[in-house]
Amino acid sequence: MKRKLIAAIGIAGMMVSIAACGDSDKDSGGGKGGAEAKELTVWLTVDAQNNWPELVKAADAAVKKKHPGVKINHEYYGWPDKNAKLDAVLATDKAPDVVEMGNTEMLGYMVKGAFAPVDASKFDNSDAWLDGLKASVTYDGKTYGVPYYAGGRVGNWRKDIAAASGVKSTPKTYKELTADLDKIQKKQGDKFSAWYQPTRDWYAAMSFVYDAGGSIAVESGGDWKANLSSPESVKGLKAFKSVVDKYMHGDKTKDESDRYIVYGQGKSGMIFGAAWEGATSEDPKNDKTGKLKGNLENFVVPGPSGKNLPVFLGGSDLAVPVKSGAQELAAEWINALTGAEGQKGLIGKGNLPNNKTDLATLKSDPKTAVPATAAESNWFVPMAPGWGQVEKAQVLQTMLQNIGTGKKSVEAAAKEADAKIDKVINTK
Repeated sequence: MKRKLIAAIGIAGMMVSIAACGDSDKDSGGGKGGAEAKELTVWLTVDAQNNWPELVKAADAAVKKKHPGVKINHEYYGWPDKNAKLDAVLATDKAPDVVEMGNTEMLGYMVKGAFAPVDASKFDNSDAWLDGLKASVTYDGKTYGVPYYAGGRVGNWRKDIAAASGVKSTPKTYKELTADLDKIQKKQGDKFSAWYQPTRDWYAAMSFVYDAGGSIAVESGGDWKANLSSPESVKGLKAFKSVVDKYMHGDKTKDESDRYIVYGQGKSGMIFGAAWEGATSEDPKNDKTGKLKGNLENFVVPGPSGKNLPVFLGGSDLAVPVKSGAQELAAEWINALTGAEGQKGLIGKGNLPNNKTDLATLKSDPKTAVPATAAESNWFVPMAPGWGQVEKAQVLQTMLQNIGTGKKSVEAAAKEADAKIDKVINTK
């Protein structure tokens, strides 16, 4: 789920109005944000409107039962235009009371004070939120939102291609994975990608970095410092480069945006991507081989460390704008949608839950065991004040392209990326 952080200048303009409210908002917090409010405005994306409207209605019903007569208004937005509309309304006195955010969009708003802090203990299973999701709603020691649902990354390969090389089951260790891929590569020839791994896919590359004990950046004493050139991170980047060098025989300047389309063209045996990509590749519109339907298999990708490869968890969070006049009621509605009953409904729609308790249940079901197991080990972007100002496409993707094409050594490319990140990572 690729949702861009909004530009800092857009948030800054919106924040002029928020700052102008000054102490009046704080002083009225009890009354203005009280549960006695008679109206609630909820902004969600079209995902909820199209895929689980009954869950939204159930949350409404739960709140209305407790607060008879309350009116709940819903507005739905597409991802491309949501933030522009949110920025515009936050500069007025007509802010919504609940807003859905992509989890990578949260940081810029939290840094600028656009969202009200919430008491995590008042939300179901908050003590068991998945680590990466918890990180997405946490800034400077405070919680500013609630994880809604998530999606992870898994390996997916063609069973027919594997079988043709004598491979009968998915790998359980990294040694098995590379040995299987070596067989497939040898059988299919050097014009075939045993593992189609776009070089500029920084989500996949950072999984190798975190698997090796590295990270994008580290915090110390309240300050953040880029960490891609550390020994651990370099080790992970070299492992990623090895995959690209040995098994990726496509264009090494590409990102992952059309991976499912390339996979459907039949010139690769495996991908590591969002759980939906395999199914989308076998759709007749994308399957140019006519052989993918029922022939693809998801599996948990083992990492070089001996553990499962950590995955980035994309997903959505729900937050309460600081200018909301119904903050307590908004929190109740959020808990009704994201709490125990809501999670059951979201899981039933194919989403990963926001907590480890429900995830454990999914692990025991063969139908959901792979994505649930993969999601157990996860990472998230640095929650540093200036991370939203890092041009990731310019820094991380350029670093990876330089590494993958051999233009620069891993050490030199990582050091260059660190220098660029350090320039802005602590900027508010």
